[in-house]
Amino acid sequence: MQFLILLSILGVFVGMVGTMIGAGGGFILVPILLIIFPNKTPEEITSISLAVVFFNAVSGTLAYRKMKRVDYKSGILFSIATIPGAILGSLVVGLLSRSLFNMIFGTLLIIIATYLTVKPENKKSITTTISDKLTTRKIIDADNNKYTYSYNKYLGLLLSFIVGFLSSMLGIGGGIMHVPILVHVLNFPVHLATATSHFVLAIMSFTGSMVHLFNGTLANSALQILALAIGAILGAQIGARLSKKLHGSLIIRLLAFALAIVGVRILFLAFQ
Repeated sequence: MQFLILLSILGVFVGMVGTMIGAGGGFILVPILLIIFPNKTPEEITSISLAVVFFNAVSGTLAYRKMKRVDYKSGILFSIATIPGAILGSLVVGLLSRSLFNMIFGTLLIIIATYLTVKPENKKSITTTISDKLTTRKIIDADNNKYTYSYNKYLGLLLSFIVGFLSSMLGIGGGIMHVPILVHVLNFPVHLATATSHFVLAIMSFTGSMVHLFNGTLANSALQILALAIGAILGAQIGARLSKKLHGSLIIRLLAFALAIVGVRILFLAFQ
């Protein structure tokens, strides 16, 4: 019972930080689960994480919805592309050894962290040149902030498929990759990127979790998932509110710092 309470507390932290920076929290949860459950396979670890990310993402999306910061039209488009990637990633993870999984995961996090440290924010993300070749979006949030931005729809679909595959394979939800892509490649304002990323995460993590449910991977982890999910749902509400008080570049720098620490830790585990 005490262990489940501790998992709920962990869920609050994961939900709060993950929602605040639009990353879903899986990048925090997976390395901790790797330490807590040294005997579980990568497939079991990712299945637990994806299920918790789903509850976190739904809670965070509801909070961001009230702020009117979710770009639903773009989010639905990207979600369609992530679904086949998420299914493929959930199937591939069963083929990876624990050491190889740790090596891929740790390296990916460090690469992303390095990039975000060098370039924390896209200065063109608030207002970009409108082109007939690009999809243009205009959003007004609950605080009456007006955003106009344009992006390449086909590039967004391709990158979303890749994010769906990698995030589902690694159990990290995908926000740590999708938020930087939305900001630096697709010109989304940071605060809209974090909110829209959460919407996409909800659909993507649900898809990956269903694959794990049907193949039986989640069978022995129901109590752990429930405890973590209860905490994550609460933490997501807190994180969404905190995000309103943070500048966009600070959100990205916090994301980079967290990724670097986690990446180094996981790489260390890979070579033990």
